[in-house]
Amino acid sequence: MLPVRLGGAGRLYLPNCCYSVYNTPAMSSIDEIKTRIDIVDLVSEAGVKLRRSGRNYIGFCPFHANTRTPAFVVWPETGTWRCFGECNEGGDIFKFVMKKEGVDFREALQRLALKAGVELETFAPQRPEEKEAHERLRTLLEDAVLYYRGHLLNAPQVLTYLRQKRALSDQTIETFGLGYAPPGWDNALKHFTARGYSEQELLDAGLLTERDDGQHFDRFRHRIMIPIRDENGKMAGFGARIVNPDDVPKFLNSPETPVFSKGRLLYGLDRARKPIRLADQAVIVEGYLDVIALHQAGYENVVSPMGTALTEDQLRLLKRFTRRIVLALDPDTAGQKAVLRGLDAARQAMDRETETAFDVRGYLRHEARLQADLRVASLPDGLDPDEIVARDRQEWQRLIESAKPIVTHVMETLIIGQDLNDPKVKGRIAAQVLPLIEDLPDPLERDTYRQQLARLLRVDERLLAAPPAAGPRFRRPRTSRQQEQAQVQPEPQNLPLSSPAHKVEAACLSILLNRPDLLFRLDRFLQEAGLGVLRSEDFGYTDHQVLLRLIRQSLEQDDIEPAEYVSANLPENLTGLWEELRTQIELDPVDDRLLEELQRNVILLRRLSLNESLTQLRFLQEEAQQQGDLRAASYAELVLQHTRFLRNLDQAGRRLSDRR
Repeated sequence: MLPVRLGGAGRLYLPNCCYSVYNTPAMSSIDEIKTRIDIVDLVSEAGVKLRRSGRNYIGFCPFHANTRTPAFVVWPETGTWRCFGECNEGGDIFKFVMKKEGVDFREALQRLALKAGVELETFAPQRPEEKEAHERLRTLLEDAVLYYRGHLLNAPQVLTYLRQKRALSDQTIETFGLGYAPPGWDNALKHFTARGYSEQELLDAGLLTERDDGQHFDRFRHRIMIPIRDENGKMAGFGARIVNPDDVPKFLNSPETPVFSKGRLLYGLDRARKPIRLADQAVIVEGYLDVIALHQAGYENVVSPMGTALTEDQLRLLKRFTRRIVLALDPDTAGQKAVLRGLDAARQAMDRETETAFDVRGYLRHEARLQADLRVASLPDGLDPDEIVARDRQEWQRLIESAKPIVTHVMETLIIGQDLNDPKVKGRIAAQVLPLIEDLPDPLERDTYRQQLARLLRVDERLLAAPPAAGPRFRRPRTSRQQEQAQVQPEPQNLPLSSPAHKVEAACLSILLNRPDLLFRLDRFLQEAGLGVLRSEDFGYTDHQVLLRLIRQSLEQDDIEPAEYVSANLPENLTGLWEELRTQIELDPVDDRLLEELQRNVILLRRLSLNESLTQLRFLQEEAQQQGDLRAASYAELVLQHTRFLRNLDQAGRRLSDRR
């Protein structure tokens, strides 16, 4: 994790991966498209013949003719490209399509979304009214928090349960907004209609349920109410736990609504996002009250799904903050029972409202696609997380630190209580584990796990070397170019889009979106240092370029405030990115400190870009010299220009340091 300091007081902790939420309402789908489309494949399909050069690819630029030396470079790790020849341009997959096809950003986004199989939200003309309706639903839900909170204060038995049985303090109960839905079929209905809300709004918010005869009644009755907020702290719905042990189901969530989608939310993430960044680790538990108890105990990097199997959308959401994820699962549901029900099944027999299914192969596929590190921490003695921290607070930390990779967890779970002297038992275990191993995209991991399985079963490793006939390895489909190269080089990995430059770009925009006026002072500083003003071309990512251009336009008009102008003219598909960047920082009250951070970030951004360009230019210069190409002299001049510019950056950086 790379912390980027904002002045003396505030800090911006940028995530280890991309900046946008995947597949959440009103969110940018840009990152998902970038994840699904390999830039090397995209450029190759456009007719550019690329060849590998170290970790990168080079070829002839498709945007200008009459070139004898390959000057077009593609960086798979960052998903970007650049031409060091005549056009001297670069960018990401969106910029490539925009330049190649002569289209604007919106059209490029639509084309790449279609190619990636990502559905873009269609915004109808009435969307402002829909947005207003959604805000009214959230206001209603906030009122419901107060309503249920008031009933909890008048329910001494429920308060006693929370305080004594669950060991929650009054401060924790208040902090998490816990409440109580009283018995009765129309308490909430009468209360909120008397306050001016319609029955349809109560239905839309998930507070009412409709009978077959069209009559409405309270969805939540005689239950502990747990407010569920999205990652930004906005109310989305409720989770409700029974008070009477005989009631069913044990947990009841809000239904799917315009603001609540249980497959796209994680309970507690609004409070856990900063601790997750700080710890560079997220821990997933099964119960809402477990999350609350762990936060109370000081373990604030903990979240919970909505009572169902974890979805890839939820894991993508976490990937914004960390790639290290621990599944702290109840062994009764995620250990022996779930594993032995069949590793490749979807766990149809499980009650999805009350148990988190442990779909091993699903998690492995998530891990491969998301380039994450997923581990499993088994809870001992059949205890819940809140019971563990109650008996020994430090035990929880030890359990998380000892979490094991998923495949290791499965192997060790399967051999518990088994007679490993029985060849049939060994064969049965191997038949269950080997397909999991073969699903892994990394050959080194596959080999390591085969060795581990051989040691556990006490068999010769060579017996496990050949993959089983069933179950093909989980890999991305190869293009014809990749098939041609497969005999001489390993298959390319689906690498993360994150890069130091990407993080610094996000840091710059986070400041400028909150304080657009600082752009004038930044430009003056850069011009005085002989560096030129900040341009959209300084950013390598098209969506970042669009935002910077909007910020500049907002300062060139006088009709409305700059921030309002950006909001009003923002492309709909950048809404999620805009909202995320604006909330990434804690603004320093001292302008000079904030400006200094912005100046340092821009210097760092240009240095990163220049260093990367210099590396490729020197390679191209050397190659041209070996081939006797006249362009070698041009490359040498470009290297000299880049070196001079680096000196100017160093001088500007020293001037900033001398001010302190």
